Order: sequence, then structure tokens, then C-alpha cells
Amino acid sequence: MGGAAAVAAALVVVPAPAASADDSLTDIGITQTGDLVAGGGKIFVSGGDRIAVTDAEGTLIGTVTGLSGAAGLAITPDATRLYAALRGSNEVAEIDTGSLTVTRRFDLAEDRCPTHLSLTGDRLWVGYGCAYTTYHVGVASLDLSAAAPEPVRFPVSPMSDAPLVAAAGNTLVVGETSTSSGNLEVYDLSGAAAVKRGEIPDRFSSYMTGALYDLALTPDGSTVIPAFDFPTQYDAWDTTTLTKVRSYGADEPSGDRDSPTVVAISPDGTQVATSGRFSKKVKLYDTATTAKLYTDQSPAQSVMPGTLAFLGDTVYGVVGDSSGCPAPQYTCGFKLWRLDRATLPGSTLTMMAPADAVALEPLTVTGRLTLTDGSALAAKPLTVTRRLPDGTIATLPAATTSADGAFTFTDIPPVAGTISYRVLWDGTEDTRWSAASATVTLAKHPTSITLTGPTDGTVGVPLQMHGTLDFGRPPADDDAVVRIYRRIASGMGSRTIVLTTVSPGADGSFAFTDTPAEAGTYTYGAEWKGDQATVYAAAKHQLKVTAAG
Repeated sequence: MGGAAAVAAALVVVPAPAASADDSLTDIGITQTGDLVAGGGKIFVSGGDRIAVTDAEGTLIGTVTGLSGAAGLAITPDATRLYAALRGSNEVAEIDTGSLTVTRRFDLAEDRCPTHLSLTGDRLWVGYGCAYTTYHVGVASLDLSAAAPEPVRFPVSPMSDAPLVAAAGNTLVVGETSTSSGNLEVYDLSGAAAVKRGEIPDRFSSYMTGALYDLALTPDGSTVIPAFDFPTQYDAWDTTTLTKVRSYGADEPSGDRDSPTVVAISPDGTQVATSGRFSKKVKLYDTATTAKLYTDQSPAQSVMPGTLAFLGDTVYGVVGDSSGCPAPQYTCGFKLWRLDRATLPGSTLTMMAPADAVALEPLTVTGRLTLTDGSALAAKPLTVTRRLPDGTIATLPAATTSADGAFTFTDIPPVAGTISYRVLWDGTEDTRWSAASATVTLAKHPTSITLTGPTDGTVGVPLQMHGTLDFGRPPADDDAVVRIYRRIASGMGSRTIVLTTVSPGADGSFAFTDTPAEAGTYTYGAEWKGDQATVYAAAKHQLKVTAAG
């Protein structure tokens, strides 16, 4: 076997639902994307002329069609009704989430291009406005308890595109999205009329911001977290004092930070989900402590602004898809990304494998499964897979953790090259899955071949030759062929021919017979050409053949 050096495998960050780590993306049939909300065991994604609907597993179960410019979404707490802003028809549609049919449409002809929605009780807040039409941009509200709700305009500062809106408790936050330096306006809804508390950041402060892409409000309305693309962190602001109270990701290395574009808060307010423009990562933080709880990287493109949401213990987002795009087009569709059980307490799976080894020789891999606090997870079944250099993936016999969380498995790699092993623990209802992988560089297995026979012979008398091939595994008729050649040197010169090919037996032995037709020096050769797992080997045997006499 090769060198004994060992390397620790990194924690795999590709998400894995119960069935497979590769099932996290769903094609939802949209080529535009607007918003994502979750409720009642379903995920709703708006995109152009439709709203795609999936179940909690990410399986597409329906589509609401006949819409024009479907953008922002809002869902009632009991998840029975969905509201969709329709920029193309200047309407808000009310949709029954059971039948997926439109039950009412609210005309906003005077409040064109409704884009962003937020719901508090029976009051639906609408951020409307077509780009660069300052006098037709603002916020309207609809009283959904009315038989025929009429939009009521809400006075906000002049803006040049539909503002983001987020409402919870007695707080409404309105965000300017059309400038390179965004800001938030915060309103108090506790009285008969809304009262502006102020702006975040205060226009006279030294706090600098970039463009605003998303914002999230805690369920009680006490804290707002905007996604300004600068600074490269997510700052939380008290909506009463309008002061910054904490930051998420501020202490991370510069190489792990990104331009914020997406943020969401869990329904219970305990976790914050974020994502940025370039890194393609989703990170979860503890809302109160700002501790990072989870990181995962998109298997496709970055998460689109406004499309992170929680449902149960899972987080969902919409990512761009470049597969099948004609050059130079970068994105030609969108997929739903399911971060399975992302909110659960985590586990850690570590893995040690030899850095190098030899094909066809036993290779042992060890590792350990623990909770994030280091305590062992005993008697847990692990799925083990192996990926060969050609991309072939095979499932190996399962491993099981011992009392201290340790595990081990042994494999006999069938080929040389760089191979990888992946171990997956699928988690439980209250603990998140984890996986680890390691790569091993495999050298080709040494090969030996022997050839023996008589030391002299006579013309016309058969010669019996014997040999043995040893290349690390029992030869099989379909993959082990030894080429036999013969060279004759006589007074007439020398010549070489391929005499035959032979297949060794289960013990590697082979034999062949040749009847010399002339006198001379005979050299017989046996040659193994090698394969993906073994090296070339050859052997010779020489004898003198004389005329009968």
C-alpha cells in the first residue's frame, strides 16, 4: 500500500433531503422570479405569468396561471389565502391555496405596477410604482375584511420605484430600492393614523449604505434587518429607537463575507437566514446571539432577492439555473432550492482517509459522528458512497457508529487515479443531517509475470510453456489477456510474430504450446499491457532449437 499520510475530510455543505443529497433542486417551470412565501405545507413562487406551487418536499404540485406580471406575495397566517401583486394588470389577486384558483381581484389602476406585499391582520400593504415615475410611486393598503376593498394611499417620501414593505405588530417599514444608497422609513401603526417614527439610517448619521435588495421584520415588529449590498454584513435595527442593536456576519473573515441581497426571519423569530450576491451561500444565525448556526452553498447560482423563506425545519430559496443556456446567456430559468432541516440543531461528521494508496489493495477509512457540542452519536447508520475518476458512483456497504460515535469501513478500490468517498448521516426529526467526504490518490497496482519452459527443443517437437500473472486480483476471462509473441533468430535473420493470446486461470496461471518448424534461437515473450488499475509487465524465455537428427 502507498504512503501512510492521512487527511481530514471537510464537512460537505451540499444539502441532502432524506432520500438523496442530489434532490435539493426542483425545476418549477418559471423563467422569471419575483417572490417566495411558505405556509400550510406548501411553497409558492411567483414568476411572470404564473405562481408555481410545491409541497414541503419541493415537488411541484400545481401552478396558478392566467396572471400578468406576478411579483410580490403574501400569505395569511392560516395559509388559506395567498395574495399576489400583478404588475402587468395593476391588480392584487386573492388565491384560494387549496384549489389554487383566483377568488378575488383588487383593481389598482390608480396605483400602477403593484410589486411588493406585506400582510398584518386584515390589512394588506402594497408597494407600488413603475420605475422612474416618481409621482406614481408609493404605498397603498387594502382592508381585506371588506367585500370590495378600495386601496388607500399611504403618504411616504418621493421614490422612483416600487418600495419594499414589511409590516408586523404595530410597525410598518418602507424601503427605497431605486437608489445606490437605500434607506428605510419606519411608521407606527398603533393609532388611528400611521405616525412616522423616523428613518434608518438617519439621514444625518455617518452610517453608509448601499442599494436595498430585501428586508425582514421580526414577528413582533420590534426589529428590522435590511439587506443593503453595503456594508458586507446584516445589521439589525430597533424599530422604536431607530438604533442599530446587533450585526450578523460582522466577525467573519473578509473572504467569507458578501454583498447582502437576501434576508428572512423564521416565523418564531429565533433564526435569521441570509444570502449574498456572489458567494452563493445561505447562512443561518441565532437572532438573539448572532451566532452562526448553519452554512450551505447553492448547487446552482445565487439566491434571488426576496426568495428565502422558512417552513417547519427547512429553508427554501430560488436560484438561477444556467443549464442548457445558449452562450452568452447566463440564466435561462429558476429552480427551487430546498435546504433540508437547516434549522435543526446540527451534527458534525469527520472523516480520515489515506492521502495515497494502491488500487486493488484494501483501504481503510475512519471517522466520527457527533453533535455540535462534541457528544457522540452512537449506533447511527451511515450511507457510504464511492466516486471513481470517470464519475461512476457506487453505494458501498453501510457503516454504523460505535458507542463513541466512531466508524470505520474498508474498500478495495478497483481502479487507480483520484477517487472520493462520501459518508452521509441522514439525521433525525430533531437533529440535522451531516456528511463528510475525502479524496484518495491511488497508484496503479504492481504487476509481475513469469514465463518458464524447456531450455532446448527439436524441430517438429511441441514445446510446452507455463507462466503466471499476478496483478493484485484474481484474473477474469473478460479482463485479463496475456499476449504471447515469438522471435526466431537463425542464419536467415530474425523475425517476430504475435503467436497467440491466453487468459490466465483463477490462480493467474497460463500455458501455451508451440511446435518449432525450423532451427534457431527462439525467444518467447509474455506481455500484460496493464489497465486502469495495474501497470505493464512482461517476461521472456529463450531456448535453442536444433534440427531432428
